[in-house]
Formats: sequence, C-alpha cells, structure tokens
Amino acid sequence: GLGDAIVSISQASSGYLSDRLRKRKVFIWTGYLCGSASRIGYALSTTWQHLIPFRILDRAGKIRGAPRDAIVADVSTRENRGRNFGLLRTMDHLGAACGVIFSILFFSYLGYTNLFLLASIPSLIGVLLILLFIKDKKTKEIYKGLALKDLTPNLKLFLILSAVFALGSFSYSFLLVYARKLGFQETFIQVLYLIFTITAFLISLPFGKLADKISRKFVLILAYSLWGVLCLGFILTQSYIGTVLLFVLYGLHLGAIQPVQRTFVSELSPVEYRASMLGAFQMVIGLCALPASVIAGLLWDSFDKFAPFYFSLGLTILAIVLMLFVKEQN
Repeated sequence: GLGDAIVSISQASSGYLSDRLRKRKVFIWTGYLCGSASRIGYALSTTWQHLIPFRILDRAGKIRGAPRDAIVADVSTRENRGRNFGLLRTMDHLGAACGVIFSILFFSYLGYTNLFLLASIPSLIGVLLILLFIKDKKTKEIYKGLALKDLTPNLKLFLILSAVFALGSFSYSFLLVYARKLGFQETFIQVLYLIFTITAFLISLPFGKLADKISRKFVLILAYSLWGVLCLGFILTQSYIGTVLLFVLYGLHLGAIQPVQRTFVSELSPVEYRASMLGAFQMVIGLCALPASVIAGLLWDSFDKFAPFYFSLGLTILAIVLMLFVKEQN
C-alpha cells in the first residue's frame, strides 16, 4: 500500500509536468529506463542496504504511467479508446505473466543475479522503441494550470466514488495471504497469482471493446459488481476449488476495471489537462491503497477474517449507487 501511494504521487507529478511542458514521450522512456537500471542494481547488490536506492528508482520509473495513458487517449477516438486502453492493459498483464512463468522455469538454472540482469532487457528495448517510433503531438497551446473549477460535476463525482471503492478494494496480496491461511501450499500461491494475471490478460481487450460498443458506465458497474461477488464468495466459500474460481473472478474484475477507468477519466477530463487528471486519478486511487489494506488487516485482527470482505462489500454497493448518477461523455 505504501509503495502504491508513493507511485501515485509520482504519477500525479509527471502528469502535471507532461501537460505543462506539452511532452509525453520523455516521461515514458525515462520511466522505462529507471525500471531497467533498478533491475541491474538489484543484480549487482551484495547486501540488503544496497537494494534501497534501486527500489526507490524502480518506483520512480512509474512516472511513465499518466503520460503513457494520456498518449493512448490522445491518439484514440471515442469509438476505439476503450479498445486501445484494453490492449495496453492486455500487454501489461501478458508481460507480468510471462515474467513469472520464466522465473519459475529458469530460476534453478540462472539464479537471482542472472534473472534480474535479463529482466532489465525488455525495458531497454522499450526505451529504444519509444525513442525511435513514438512522436509527441505538437501544440502551441499555453498551459494555464488546473484548478478545481475546471473539473466537471461528473468528474468530481467519479473521483469521489472511485476513492470510496478504492478504500474497500485492498491489495491482491491480502487475497494471497487469505489463500495461504486457508491451507494452500506456498508453491501454489504463485499459481494463484498467474491465474488472475492470465485471466486479466485474456479479458482486458474484450472488456475494452465492450465499453466502446455498449458504454463505459455499464462495464464499470459490472467491474464493481464482480468485486462485490468476489467478497461474497470469500465469505461463503472455504473450498480449494471455490477459491481458485474466485481468483479467476478477480482476474475478470481487473480486466474490466483497469482499462475502462482510464478511458472514462480521459474522456471526462478537459483535453488540455488530460495527463494531469489521469495522474491525479491514479494519485487518489493510490493514496487510498494504503488505508484500504491497513483497514483490512485491522478488521481481520480485531474481528475475524471475514470482516474485511463485509466492509469492502458495503463500500462497493455505495460506489455502484453513486455510479448511477454519473453521466457519460458523448
């Protein structure tokens, strides 16, 4: 949660600077370069103290998030923006799944050092591709700064309900800990991670297309509902098979919510402040990530393991009700 909060603040800053400077590309390739350099640092570290600056560098690399989302929104239209964000999330999840599978298969042969060195290569390739093939959209507009009055009532309401939902949607790490407490072997926990990651990879693009075809609002309500069913499932299900199916459901939730949230925010935002608002949105969600997981842990310790799910289910229902009053951008 603390890591997500730090990342979100950096995304808000990079989004603001991206709009102010009218530049997207420099933040994206710099972010990937930071990620690559941090992995090389991990590989060369000999004590845990050496890891600290490289961990910070890795988190700093997330400055690419808001400008990258903004450039996707900039080159998209109303008819294909959901699909394009769905494709972006599909590739993110595919990379994550492939990385985990590669690590599981080759760890015994390569070890930590070689794995981290190899992990730096994809980001370097990304830097080269961005420098060679991505172009910034030229504009002569002067950035006047973003104020609260520039936000539409729709956008304000969406930010509020997103914060409400985020306070209840604790980290997936919490779900993995729950599965471990239920009796899953430690080696199978990695499989559960793969299950929801691969599910999100398979479903992100179809959900993005569905948002284009039907509506963003419908898919977001569906995403919130999937999380609500997930909470209810963890309360009612204590079997191994049921838990595995719930991690599939979690992947469906991620595949629905991640691309369509970004699509919705980019369309509700003034075009000249798009990166700023995408960054601000990620900051709101990230700052809620820390208390969300802390609250979940406190409820577990103070009451029982089901209390966090009841709490989250209540906030999810509230977010769905508020979502009914948000109007889509035509």
